[in-house]
Amino acid sequence: MALQFEVVGRFNRARASKLTLPHYVVQTPMFMPVGTQGTIKGLTNRQLEDIGCQIILGNTYHLALRPGAELIDELGGLHKFMNWKRGLLTDSGGFQMVSLLHLADITEEGVTFQSPVDGKPMLLTPEESIQIQNKIGADIIMALDDVVRTTITGPRIEEAMYRTLRWMDRCIAAHKRPDAQNLFGIVQGGLDPVLRDICVRGLVERNLPGYAIGGLAGGEDKDSFWRVVAQCTAALPEDKPRYVMGVGYPLDIVVCSALGADMYDCVYPTRTARFGTALVPEGVLKLKHNAMASDERPIDSTCSCMVCKNYTRAYIHSLVTRDAMGSQLLSYHNLSYMMRLSKDLHMSIVEGRFPEYVRGFLRTQFPKGDVPQWVCNAMEVAGIDISSCCAPVPV
Repeated sequence: MALQFEVVGRFNRARASKLTLPHYVVQTPMFMPVGTQGTIKGLTNRQLEDIGCQIILGNTYHLALRPGAELIDELGGLHKFMNWKRGLLTDSGGFQMVSLLHLADITEEGVTFQSPVDGKPMLLTPEESIQIQNKIGADIIMALDDVVRTTITGPRIEEAMYRTLRWMDRCIAAHKRPDAQNLFGIVQGGLDPVLRDICVRGLVERNLPGYAIGGLAGGEDKDSFWRVVAQCTAALPEDKPRYVMGVGYPLDIVVCSALGADMYDCVYPTRTARFGTALVPEGVLKLKHNAMASDERPIDSTCSCMVCKNYTRAYIHSLVTRDAMGSQLLSYHNLSYMMRLSKDLHMSIVEGRFPEYVRGFLRTQFPKGDVPQWVCNAMEVAGIDISSCCAPVPV
């Protein structure tokens, strides 16, 4: 095991931790931006360091296609290749089963993809996924799992969950660098509590360095989403990191952190930036709107990032529809917002003011008191009183 995990603060189920990895010591709760092919679009590594980015996520499937795992290995691993001295996490390629399903055929052996580069078939087995990730050299690597959208029901969910456990054993057997890379397992089982419980118990029996909750953020309703997270975090070990995959909305991260999750990743902050949308404490700010054309205020007056210090909404509005610089500036701001959110969550837990932080966050996002019912339900389970944030229900 190549990590140390120390809980340094908690409030009920929420916890703040210090996670020591081979390349960096990180604080949780933590958001990880997605750099599919070893880069966050439009941002330099120095900029990512400046805003406090701790771990970048890379995609095994895409890195294996271009530039290729062999080349990355020959050049000293992904850290050296991209000149990034902090943490790296690579996914297994399994998510492409969902996102590229029209190109994939799933069997017990693995996943056969039709390469989007040249159209040739490409078989990704659990062994191959781990071999590629061993060559890439990330601090955290993910087991290949059988991913099914949570909106699907029926026997396919059960089949995928049991296959995920079988593939886990093949990943463990194939992992050649456990002293330098941490192999995380992924809890599957759709929205079925029984299947989720079987999968959690099966993975915990294998005593892995960390555990991810997979198969969410794929279109399921929010009440189902938080209940799966709550069930899994309650059953996973206290002394191991818990990673909710594909979650990037700030509200979701606050709720999941209250329920005991530690790590998150998503393309949302950078993807929404490319559409001209900024993340702000009140929610989102759409810079393409005509009302922004003459607005001399910064994106967010409470933000100390380079963009908010130097540029007006009017300037960014003039860029977002016609210049790449617009999406770059918004990506910088949005990731800065996510890093600040992560740090604020960590510090509020450590300093014993997490409930106050959550209430303040909700009052800002929902000034009329219209906090969604699923958030109210989740916070009740998390033991956080948010009644002062909610408008009285009409009788």
